Amino acid sequence: MSDDCKRTLEITVPADEVEVVRQKVVGDLAAKVSLPGFRPGKAPKGVILSRFRDDIRRETIDQLLGRAFAQRAQELDLDVASTPSVKDLKYDEGEPLTFTAEFEVRPAFELLDYSQLEVPYAEPQVADDEVDARLQSMREQRAELVNVDPRPVEDGDVAVISIESKSDVGTEEPIRQDEMNLEVGGEYTLPEFNENVRGMQVGESREFDVVYPEDYSGKNLAGRTVTFEVKLNGLRRRELPELNDEFAQDLGDYKGMDDLREAIRGSLIAQREFHARDQAKQAIVEKLGQMYTFPVPESFVEQQVQTQMRRLIRQLAEQGADMENLGVDWKQVMAEQHEPAVRAVRAGLVLDRIGDAESIQVSQREVDDEIARAAKRERVAVTALQERLDKDGGIERLATQLRTEKTLNILFEKAVKVAPSADQPEGSETNAGDPAIES
Repeated sequence: MSDDCKRTLEITVPADEVEVVRQKVVGDLAAKVSLPGFRPGKAPKGVILSRFRDDIRRETIDQLLGRAFAQRAQELDLDVASTPSVKDLKYDEGEPLTFTAEFEVRPAFELLDYSQLEVPYAEPQVADDEVDARLQSMREQRAELVNVDPRPVEDGDVAVISIESKSDVGTEEPIRQDEMNLEVGGEYTLPEFNENVRGMQVGESREFDVVYPEDYSGKNLAGRTVTFEVKLNGLRRRELPELNDEFAQDLGDYKGMDDLREAIRGSLIAQREFHARDQAKQAIVEKLGQMYTFPVPESFVEQQVQTQMRRLIRQLAEQGADMENLGVDWKQVMAEQHEPAVRAVRAGLVLDRIGDAESIQVSQREVDDEIARAAKRERVAVTALQERLDKDGGIERLATQLRTEKTLNILFEKAVKVAPSADQPEGSETNAGDPAIES
């Protein structure tokens, strides 16, 4: 598909033009080299030509190749998309320089009507019970632990225990902790602790086995069966604050509970609005990729595949995957990424053209602001991130991402919104995010 973007040019640089560049190279070299028996910059040209013949040839060719290719591409009005590969290079002193350049160009295509694209989108809604659930979560976060008079441990209690391992735990030292709060019946408490601590009395000790799952976060314990001795030293219970105006005022600049509820509702709606718009814009990208069939440069596709692979690997790592023992056929994964990458590149080229048609620009202030936000997310100095981006072309990529986002915002505003399908619930919070700075 990308073959139509490939071009080949046979280029000849006349001997007299080659000689002009060669003489300049010789002159620049003579001015800066220092040779035994000669003052700096005063070595005879004949000596320079004899001692540095290969260097002169190499530098002359380097200066001519890029210049000659750029000039020829401009004459033919070619929109070059990739660095040319040079083949069949021929050059002898006093002769023309000839070479073949193989490269890719951006495709030419007619821009279709984009003013009435149909995308799934529904205005986000927030029910009262969802506000209640968020309030309850905020209430639990501010719960206080209060001591309870001695009695048998029940679900919901926080048992104050001391714990010591009595069998191998994969480390030289046993596990020992003099005071630990254990939420009995809690979502993240291992079943063996729930079953054995439940019903204990303060001062009582029990010894029992705990079977740790294979995917347990503590690598030395994962998959092991460990015997523990646990002693109950105290009993506590979570005491939740009352949901009243005082609770709201303690949280911030709220007059009372009504004010807090409205703030929560507004926050939930804003989150869902962001994610719903993001999904709609992803649908726009997919639609643009399907509307056009023009070929795309393979070099662009390869870059997109690499971006998608980096994103996939980052997601797997964030999910705690053991990257060394995944057993993944990465070549197969990359092959499967090729067609989605083609569509993404095609949509990107279309978005770029739409940006031109809509006269969309990105200011330096917008780029600087995004770098500042990214630096805050990554917890690094703005100057350090700026330097890193300068080195690897990240500034240009960031500006392109911001321009694409602006273009998608315009397309979203112009689009015809239809109800999302059943398998795409409104306000879904997947695959959303700010324009990313690829590192």
